[in-house]
Amino acid sequence: MPYQHLRRTDEGPVTAVTLVRPDSHNALNAALIEELTHCFEEVSDDETVRAVVLAGEGRSFCAGADIGYMRETTTFSYEENLEDARRLAMMFWTIDECPKPVVAKVQGAAMGGGAGLVAVADVAVADSEARFAFSEVRLGIAPATIAPFVVRKIGASHARSLFATGERFDAERAREIGLAHEVVSRDGLDAAVDEKVGELLQGGPVAQATMKALLRRLETTEPMEAPGLTARVISELRTGEEGQEGLAAFVEKREPRWRTER
Repeated sequence: MPYQHLRRTDEGPVTAVTLVRPDSHNALNAALIEELTHCFEEVSDDETVRAVVLAGEGRSFCAGADIGYMRETTTFSYEENLEDARRLAMMFWTIDECPKPVVAKVQGAAMGGGAGLVAVADVAVADSEARFAFSEVRLGIAPATIAPFVVRKIGASHARSLFATGERFDAERAREIGLAHEVVSRDGLDAAVDEKVGELLQGGPVAQATMKALLRRLETTEPMEAPGLTARVISELRTGEEGQEGLAAFVEKREPRWRTER
């Protein structure tokens, strides 16, 4: 699928997915939502990809919903709004379900749906000047489609406060509540993201994908069932090809076969 609003760049085992609507601060519209969904479906099925960097071109990561797109939705019927919201929710779900580790590279504005994109990333690195908000209530709507991912990332208490006020907050606050994991200077953003990607490439891809799936399953697993689930997962990994290779490499003091450098 040719992309108009994003760019996919493959560099060895690392794929960069970059939003390329800089004049609108990479705001989400219907076309970009569709392209992001399709791109992450492709990346998820691509066995050559080990890690994904999600970024925005220009001054901002993603400023939320495009003004023209928001204006258009005001003319939609309830049924049309429902279908549109489902497409948006599917985009976030597809990124969240990606078996590859996803690193969000955040600069400038990460508002509304842009903050939602940060929430569905596994690792988020932000520059110190980045600004965040779940500002939907100030427009008379709610951050409904991103709520499950945001609550899981920052917890119900922070979500209730930030969802209700719609207030803007800085990168340090984002780090304190768990939305971002590292805050660096803008000049150091590229290097910090590269370092995180390098760390991700040290891990086994099957183990990483299994870990992501396990964490999602544990959210809905009854406490008494969790020990059995986790025991099965670790047993499958230990007896699997990747686990056998990793343990053998550790004992033999060598690098495992999956380990690659950028």
